Amino acid sequence: MQIRETSIAGLVELTPRVFHDDRGMFFESYNEQIFKQLGLPTNFVQDNQSFSKKGVVRGLHFQKAPFAQGKLVRVISGKVLDVAVDIRPESPTFGKYEIFELSSEKNNIAYVPEGFAHGFVALEDSIFSYKCTNIYNKESESGILWNDEDLAINWGIADPIVSDKDAILPTFRSIFGDLKRS
Repeated sequence: MQIRETSIAGLVELTPRVFHDDRGMFFESYNEQIFKQLGLPTNFVQDNQSFSKKGVVRGLHFQKAPFAQGKLVRVISGKVLDVAVDIRPESPTFGKYEIFELSSEKNNIAYVPEGFAHGFVALEDSIFSYKCTNIYNKESESGILWNDEDLAINWGIADPIVSDKDAILPTFRSIFGDLKRS
């Protein structure tokens, strides 16, 4: 498995070794031993899966402590732009984000640590899989408006499909105060 470090500590992209033959293909999407060697979490307690039509934006979601979640995310079919925003106030990259293009063609995976808001836009009809380090807790759920002006994320699409719930999420500034970028 190849690992690509990002500009934000702890946020990584993983590309597994894919084996192709006449029958199709095979790859490991998770291997505890390899994850331990890479210093990544190995205790995932909940798996989630969603289907999103092309143009759907989901996020930016997070859970507050003590139910914060790290997420191992990948696309089973389709293609998405995956976004992770650092919301750790003590972090030197607080308020910064990374974008990954995850696809079933590349079979790449992103690990989004606790302390990040997470979302994605489906560039094609997509099945998205999440392995989570903590259970979902309704009272701890929160989020940031997907098109927050201070974050200025380029989602790469026009006229996204956004749920009523996500369309009224608060701004980064209303939750965390002014965005301080170096």
